Amino acid sequence: MMRLLLIITLLFSFTVVAKEQRSYKAKVEFKQQHPCPANASTKGRCEGYIIDHIIPLACGGADSPENMQWQTEEESKAKDKWERKGCN
Repeated sequence: MMRLLLIITLLFSFTVVAKEQRSYKAKVEFKQQHPCPANASTKGRCEGYIIDHIIPLACGGADSPENMQWQTEEESKAKDKWERKGCN
């Protein structure tokens, strides 16, 4: 019985449920419209920055270029803290 309970617990701990499917196309479109602030590139990684959803997906925000912005990694960590509290 304990073994079954452990297996069920592990299965649920690795399951992620997203409110909205992430769009790779939207991210590429955003980069084309808004080049990386660090190096002006429209492809690849943008050192020191991430693409942030202005209205978080967890709060019902759209996964579209209109709802995206460049954000420094430090700003992202701070925003993630209040997003986790307010949108779950």
